[in-house]
Amino acid sequence: MTFFYLKALHIIFVVTWFAGLFYIPRLFIYFTEAADQPEPARQILQTQFAVMQRRLWYGITWPSALITLALGLSTWYNYGATPPWLVVKLAFVGSLYAYHMACHVLFRQQQHGELRYTSTQLRIWNEVATLLLFSIVFLVVLKDVLSLAWGMLGLVVFMGVLLAGIWVYKRLRER
Repeated sequence: MTFFYLKALHIIFVVTWFAGLFYIPRLFIYFTEAADQPEPARQILQTQFAVMQRRLWYGITWPSALITLALGLSTWYNYGATPPWLVVKLAFVGSLYAYHMACHVLFRQQQHGELRYTSTQLRIWNEVATLLLFSIVFLVVLKDVLSLAWGMLGLVVFMGVLLAGIWVYKRLRER
């Protein structure tokens, strides 16, 4: 029964971690777009977004990432084996932690007032977590590396749809 409790808690903290990973890039976008506002709106907005970023990042996202890691390792240990699909999943999870760390770099830059990326670039960056989520969930549910090949093809199509959506949104905003 312990295995199932660990697995359930692992899933819960994956959800909270993803909540943070989905929202933090939106805050990066808002912070970046606030730079185009006239004073005093710029200062007020960027100060508020910086506070929101800190609370989300240190209050939800980082703790969830660490608890997810601990529970994931625990679940893996209790699983008793490492089937091929799990090896592939772990590679995607490694990519997700790399994405998390890259978001941390962006977080630190914005906390220091550095704006290195446009809001459009950050919108594209925002979709990376979505692609990783789809990859991981489909792999865990299907547990088949061969199905992963079809899933990856679908993922490439999905990525194209997301990028097209971002492009259309940008065009609409420019009008």
